[in-house]
Amino acid sequence: MPADPRDQVRAVPGRLPLLGHSVSLLRGPVKFLASLRSHGELVRLHLGPLPVYLVTTPELAWQILAVDADKFDKGIVFDKMRPLFGDGIATSNGEFNRRQRRMVLPAFSRGRIAGYAASTVTPLAARLADSWCHGQVVALDEELQDLALSVSGQTLFSTELGREVLDEIQRSIPIMLDYVLVRAFSSKVIEKLPIKANREFDAAAARLRKVIPDVIVNARADGGDHGDLLSTLLLATDEDTGEPMTDEQIHDEVITILTTGAETTAVALAWFFHEIGQHGDIERRFHAEVDEVLGGRPATFDDVPRLGYTQQIVNEVLRRNPPLILMRRTRETVDIAGVSLPPGTEVAVSQHTLHQDPRWFPDPARFDPDRWAPGAAALPKGAYIPFGAGARLCPGHVFAPIEITIAAATLAARWRLVPLPGKTVYPKITATMQPNRLPMTVIARHE
Repeated sequence: MPADPRDQVRAVPGRLPLLGHSVSLLRGPVKFLASLRSHGELVRLHLGPLPVYLVTTPELAWQILAVDADKFDKGIVFDKMRPLFGDGIATSNGEFNRRQRRMVLPAFSRGRIAGYAASTVTPLAARLADSWCHGQVVALDEELQDLALSVSGQTLFSTELGREVLDEIQRSIPIMLDYVLVRAFSSKVIEKLPIKANREFDAAAARLRKVIPDVIVNARADGGDHGDLLSTLLLATDEDTGEPMTDEQIHDEVITILTTGAETTAVALAWFFHEIGQHGDIERRFHAEVDEVLGGRPATFDDVPRLGYTQQIVNEVLRRNPPLILMRRTRETVDIAGVSLPPGTEVAVSQHTLHQDPRWFPDPARFDPDRWAPGAAALPKGAYIPFGAGARLCPGHVFAPIEITIAAATLAARWRLVPLPGKTVYPKITATMQPNRLPMTVIARHE
């Protein structure tokens, strides 16, 4: 009989009966995940009674996500997300996943991204800037979430085709994001209880599943290319069979892109302005660059290469506030750090564990955009993976930083956002690392 990996890899301290380490993950995930490195390069946690083997080094993360990617399926967290995502690229496996990725990727080509920036990101960010006035106190986290959802929705659907869907996105996606992590780490028993988290999550998912199919049917009947992402998905065909995606497949990809894309951008933008509000020297350098490049006008796609320091801030925000954890499940026996993990073993990579490693990020708690300055030391593969890595790298990994850069620069071209005294801001653990609240005062930068 092969050795049981549970005999070779000791469980991390703090495991509770029946609950395992789920309480630690939900109550203080950043501190908990960052601490795992001290227990070894391969550690065992428990989500309820389920053992999960988490790697803590870039080399092992790269092995799982890139080198041996074909030996893994998506893990249990993605199984829990199927009621929301269906069989989109976030949850599907094997050849079907590879087929879907090939058909989705053209929607994120450079030409398409330039179009999305011109038609949605720049005008919507400029509209938000126009809505503010000097001295106004804004709930910036909420305003940025609305901005990101609007960008995501209008990138997917032209206004003519998708007004009802855009309204439902604004209503339902935030509800699902609030409860997705609880859903992911809950046992099957808790999933079935009629508690608030389950009721509201299921109701929001059902509403989206009701309105989106009509838009897809209408868009397919229209047959034109409206420059939106939905048009690209409808026109895509499989390179081997020539067949297009079914309406159900497009629906699942739409839900996946909406949920993951909007959340990443909103959270990163919120922390962007929070961090520069705490660091006057960084804020001054950022404003100087924005003034030099933009001269008070909104940012465009063509401005991004000249907004180098802005991009450094974005990279540092993504290092500090990435998604919590990536799950995989072995398809076959895989050797990791000298331990043979049999088929069906749940394995995890935590960006927080990797992004807080002082070997690659000295003084990791310090917010320092100069880590990303031209000429900085190269990082090992797997050390910085805010969008994952390997064959399942997030398709939006190019678009998201561009969107964040354009939106941040457009707002800063006109306004300085000042933290409110006495208001504590800390990560609220939902699907990602949202700030609990972010009230800021809007100050005009130019008379």
